[in-house]
Amino acid sequence: MKRLSKALIATVALCSVALASGCSAEGEPVTFDGPSATPAGRDGGSDGAATGEAAGEAAGEAAAKTLMPTGPKAEFTTQNTVDDGTRIGVTTLHGRKSGFTGKVWVWAPPQYFDPKYAKSGFPVLIALPGGNGYPNNYWMGTDLKLQSSISRWSKEGKSLPFIVVMPVLNPDDKYYYDGSDIPGQPKMGTWMTEDVPDFVRANFRTFTSRDGWAFMGSSSGAFVGLKSVLKHPDRFKAVIASGPDIVPDSPLWAGHPAEQAANDPEKLARALGARPSGKDTDVYLAFQAGTKESALRKVRAFIRDHTKGPVKTRLQVIQDGEHNARTYVQGMEDGSIEWISRHMQAPVATP
Repeated sequence: MKRLSKALIATVALCSVALASGCSAEGEPVTFDGPSATPAGRDGGSDGAATGEAAGEAAGEAAAKTLMPTGPKAEFTTQNTVDDGTRIGVTTLHGRKSGFTGKVWVWAPPQYFDPKYAKSGFPVLIALPGGNGYPNNYWMGTDLKLQSSISRWSKEGKSLPFIVVMPVLNPDDKYYYDGSDIPGQPKMGTWMTEDVPDFVRANFRTFTSRDGWAFMGSSSGAFVGLKSVLKHPDRFKAVIASGPDIVPDSPLWAGHPAEQAANDPEKLARALGARPSGKDTDVYLAFQAGTKESALRKVRAFIRDHTKGPVKTRLQVIQDGEHNARTYVQGMEDGSIEWISRHMQAPVATP
């Protein structure tokens, strides 16, 4: 994380107060349109030239790294309202590349609406649930406090102010599809790694490089996030993989061993690890596991065997932690979110 500026941290409290006044009930329309940018250096006075120059430099830096919303603009309705007044919205996404249609929930942090960041992109965290992840993604609820925690952590300097995107994980509740394009099945790999990011770029200010894109997930969702980063290191830089499945084990792979192998995190990590380390290839795998769950042994073995070259790993062992989402949010606070944030792009303020 390029260290959070004092301005970025300080704006959270002010934005939270402003947003709190706009809380709305579930089902009401909500927009994620950002603020209008203030022209750089418009103020007069003896420091006007210097201020204008600094603002111009900051604006140039932001513009060079930022992709403004490309459209078409989606229509969102309110699913939940977070403690700080920000809203979790939901829409239906018709995936142009995958052909799959499913729900996507989104949340933007308070800083996203601050004029200081009107010209800047924001990092994106694609949050995936465990279980079937259909018809809902449980991270869209406020009970797990993912969004309110990120809001607080960004105020404390522990985390970047991520846009959180929460798509459905599977196309039904009968099978696991391993976030992959299994032959003859809905193309869930294309949905997750192409359609969902395209949708985010259409509606939000994002970053042009992979430095602004990460996954997080638990159990089956952790598998999809882990596999997606290892399979597409040119698009995604980091993942928080909590209590992850390590191998693709959907019964739908039967008869398709080559395609199954192409979506195996261990094989992908082995191939990536054989390449030279570098700023354009390094990926950051933040594993989490509780001491009361069986995944800890498998995660330690993966880290032992595959931490080499561009594959950077970290393990957050959660004392007395179990295989559940609340355990994993605690692990994020204990260190995982700060570790991936250090390696990702922070929003750029324009004075």
